[in-house]
Amino acid sequence: MTENRVAVFRKENFNAAHRLHNPDWSDEKNARIFGKCNNPHYHGHNYDLIVQVTGAVDPETGYVFDMKILSDLIKEQVLDRFDHKNLNLDTREFRNLNPSAENIAIVIYKLLRDKIDTTLDLKIRLYETERNFVEYPVH
Repeated sequence: MTENRVAVFRKENFNAAHRLHNPDWSDEKNARIFGKCNNPHYHGHNYDLIVQVTGAVDPETGYVFDMKILSDLIKEQVLDRFDHKNLNLDTREFRNLNPSAENIAIVIYKLLRDKIDTTLDLKIRLYETERNFVEYPVH
């Protein structure tokens, strides 16, 4: 008998400022590579976050994962930590890590992964703009 695997999704959003900058590079190289995203006074995004959890449907609850618990986890682990923050200055996660959309998605994944049963697959989709988004992990 095959198991009934279903993906469930929770969408949230948060606002954060950041600056893309590599301290090992010259100001000129940073400006050339990162453009406006290297503004020394930072810039912000309205991020849309989609957290996907995939697994078997529990025959007793009918759930893959309790969405209230997922909502609470995202609030505690992500929103409370990053919303209305300057990622470079206000968070320990990005003090020494360039806060690109790719790195933000990986950090969010790591913050949530150990809070969700490993029998369930976890995927993060992060929209930095309406047209630019990243996913992690990629299988």
